[in-house]
Amino acid sequence: MAEFPKLRLRRLRKSNLRKIFREVRLGPENLIVPVFVDENLKERKPIESMPGYFRLPVDDAVREVEGCLDLGLESFILFGVPSHKDEFGTSAHDRDGVIQRTVRKIKAEFPDAVVITDVCLCEYTTHGHCGVVSGEEILNDDTLPILGRIAVSHAEAGADIVAPSGMMDGMVGAIRKALDSAGFETVPIMSYAAKYASGFYSPFREAAESGYRFGDRKGYQMDIHNAREALREIELDIKEGADVIMVKPALPYLDIIRMAKDRFNVPLAAYNVSGEYSMIKAAIEKGWLNGDVIYEILVAIKRAGADLIITYHAKEMAEKLQ
Repeated sequence: MAEFPKLRLRRLRKSNLRKIFREVRLGPENLIVPVFVDENLKERKPIESMPGYFRLPVDDAVREVEGCLDLGLESFILFGVPSHKDEFGTSAHDRDGVIQRTVRKIKAEFPDAVVITDVCLCEYTTHGHCGVVSGEEILNDDTLPILGRIAVSHAEAGADIVAPSGMMDGMVGAIRKALDSAGFETVPIMSYAAKYASGFYSPFREAAESGYRFGDRKGYQMDIHNAREALREIELDIKEGADVIMVKPALPYLDIIRMAKDRFNVPLAAYNVSGEYSMIKAAIEKGWLNGDVIYEILVAIKRAGADLIITYHAKEMAEKLQ
């Protein structure tokens, strides 16, 4: 390799050259928009801990999709807040549940929109955990058939992709079997394969009304100290039939994203979660940072290896990219 002065890396950093030599490119097609749909509402409700974000009634969620499509955003992940909760989360697989109705309405108006649905119990149970409980124990195997029923109900409504997020062992295999048995062999699974027991989820619990009544989620979400375990989780999900894998959160786990990208030849998503969003928005509101850091953060996640990024910054980022 040549050395200075023959080699001058600054030659390619001139203003009219920088863009054509970029190693990573970020566009609206890389971004997935989270949408919170609340069937208890008649008008949108601000989420206090997530400045600029809202819980939406079903019809408003359809209009939200329409506005995002105008910005070039084509992919959406839906989270539901039901009017009824019980110990087993039965509303989650109700054919007329909040997500099922929303999916049907979105696909009727915008058939080309990519609709992803969260497959979990935490928003639908009175205890707020991601599985069936006995006392204070979360029962892994008893939860699996319920997750299968939820996924099938979403596929029947028209979901393009189902995304199990509960970190139950065997969840991908159970959902794949249920989908195939119901004739939905072509519906892909995006698995929350490496989901850490993170402190960055707190605003989401307000947004989705999914706080837990007892204990914590460390019994099923991953230990923040572990990296090799994440690769084991991802490998198992791929073997069970995951079409897309996900790392969550994104910013504190860029190393996991890179490790997964280097090792597994499957599409990789990263979730730029609610706490990451809220801390950036708070710093911008305080004047401590400017909005340019949002682009920098999303590029960093993409550079680490993510093909897709679920982010609450999607709309403002798409506007800037335009």
